[in-house]
Amino acid sequence: MGERVYNFSAGPSMLPVEVMKRAAGGMLDYEGSGMSVMEMSHRSKPFEKIIQDAEANLRTLLGIPDGYDVLFVQGGATLVFAMIPLNLMTGSGKADFLITGQWAEKAYKEAAKFGDARAAASSKGQNFSFIPKVPADEFRADADYVHITWNNTIYGTKYPAVPDTKGLTLVTDMSSSILSEEVDVSKFGCIYAGAQKNIGPAGLSIIIIKKELVGRAKADIPTYLDLKVHADNGSLYNTPPAWCIYIAGEVFKYLLEGGGIGAIEQVNKRKAGKLYGYIDGSRLYMAPSAKEDRSLMNVVFVTGDEGLDKKFVAEAKGEGLVQLNGHRSIGGMRASIYNAMPEEGVDKLIDFMKRFEAANA
Repeated sequence: MGERVYNFSAGPSMLPVEVMKRAAGGMLDYEGSGMSVMEMSHRSKPFEKIIQDAEANLRTLLGIPDGYDVLFVQGGATLVFAMIPLNLMTGSGKADFLITGQWAEKAYKEAAKFGDARAAASSKGQNFSFIPKVPADEFRADADYVHITWNNTIYGTKYPAVPDTKGLTLVTDMSSSILSEEVDVSKFGCIYAGAQKNIGPAGLSIIIIKKELVGRAKADIPTYLDLKVHADNGSLYNTPPAWCIYIAGEVFKYLLEGGGIGAIEQVNKRKAGKLYGYIDGSRLYMAPSAKEDRSLMNVVFVTGDEGLDKKFVAEAKGEGLVQLNGHRSIGGMRASIYNAMPEEGVDKLIDFMKRFEAANA
């Protein structure tokens, strides 16, 4: 077996080694069941415990109030882009969106298929380099909800604070930031996230939604897209992505054992602070995102020379620092430093950046 690399991919991303070792230990025989979690019935007692424990531990980690449902559904956030308007844009048929990146734009365009979706603000004209500050009175008073994308994976920005919506339901995609920092769930009507950044393998999404918002879908909605179906059946209406849920549950345990979200947030701030600090002080690299809106999870940077950027990515790969290329739409470099990226991985990256700068600046 070769040596593990430091994987800076935006997703699927690194998983905690301890979690993977634990999962590997039970691959053939999970806790005396004589089978893997991938083989067992989702109606069995062992799996019922797995999914119930996963929900309970996630509630503890995020401090989710009792008035919220926690749903485990198949697919990624792209599927949820359709589920949200089909379930929530059913009153006035209106929803306002803040466009802060490609994924925010995709959520907006998907919702526009089902109702009156409106872009209340956008930073697209400035290459999504900042988060627009929108006064609460800019939102339509009769909008069913306001939608934001909390962390913008491609452009390296995040919301510095929860925007004021004057009581309108706030919905957020937290796919690339969930579990990385403390959030007040009660300020949101709905939080959803694809799993493949900070939670587990691709193929699972988690939806945290106020109970009062469930059951608003129209009668002709496809059954699987109706959130009430999942809520009424404890996320077991059909065969769920059982292995993904199991790994997610193990990640939740791992985070609790490590001190919870507050503890991992401090580590994340330290990792990001080191990397941004070096970039800001260098002669070769530049981070294009506005300082007040910088992501903790996705550090985007460039040299200003496309050829040099490609050389950087290639040479870094040779040192076990992989997937540092920026998104194909903007180029440059991107270091995704999710929860499972150890601090020594960031230290090794900075050491390489220093050597590369000395040789190429």
